[in-house]
Amino acid sequence: MAHHFLWSLSFGLLMLFAGALAAAPRKAVDVPFGRNYVPTWAFDHIKYFNGGSEIQLVLDKNTGTGFQSKGSYLFGHFSMHLKLVGGDSAGTVTAFYLSSQNSEHDEIDFEFLGNRSGQPYILQTNVYTGGKGDKEQRIYLWFDPTTSFHTYSVLWNLYQIVFFVDDVPIRVFKNSKDLGVKFPFNQPMKLYSSLWNADDWATRGGLEKTDWSKAPFMASYRGFHIDGCEASVQAKFCDTQGKRWWDQKEFQDLDAYQWRRLQWVRSKYTIYNYCTDRTRNQTPPPECKRDRDI
Repeated sequence: MAHHFLWSLSFGLLMLFAGALAAAPRKAVDVPFGRNYVPTWAFDHIKYFNGGSEIQLVLDKNTGTGFQSKGSYLFGHFSMHLKLVGGDSAGTVTAFYLSSQNSEHDEIDFEFLGNRSGQPYILQTNVYTGGKGDKEQRIYLWFDPTTSFHTYSVLWNLYQIVFFVDDVPIRVFKNSKDLGVKFPFNQPMKLYSSLWNADDWATRGGLEKTDWSKAPFMASYRGFHIDGCEASVQAKFCDTQGKRWWDQKEFQDLDAYQWRRLQWVRSKYTIYNYCTDRTRNQTPPPECKRDRDI
């Protein structure tokens, strides 16, 4: 009995220690659209299903459409289940992102760039700090994002920003303020999503135009999960700083398994990384090494 107790205690301590190193984000909680979000433009181009637990954004020759969160947030975990425009989606962009509301804004972006039928979607991520972006990374996905729902989420705390696709980390942007790199930490952000025509740049640099004979184009959404520190737009810090699950020590870094998954994405699916673009940066930006991009 004592032996069993000691084994249980040591196993428990081992798990506690392992958990203290790093962890996967908590499971997102699905809620209806209206709990956290409101339409922003072209209200008649948003369709609602099952009491708002699913919505569809519609893009036609007249207009795209979009929505935003009711609240502004300073750090947290944000998640969406998305099924992207199917078939010939060239020229279209579906975006899901966080952004602050001023000229020197911070922003955390997922942008899904449509393509000709049979060609894969491109997922572009970017981070803006103080109004400056230029940190694009582009990947192909390891599945067809148009046939079923997949989950895209952001974990943002004082230590790092992690982009996840179906719980696989596809990018990490560490707080490298000590290296002179700005990090979003004091501007509350709203969440936004939109579907619009961007055929001047979206597909093959604008060479492929939107085929309006295939319209309307539709992207579907579920989940609408927000678990963040809600703050006024003027707030500079979060009053629950250090108390929320995503603030804890295990979320200051990826664990070994998550780093391996990220390495898998980078080696197999990355098609562009600003860190390795010598035409833009003679020497890699200082955060690239810390983020293990080089």
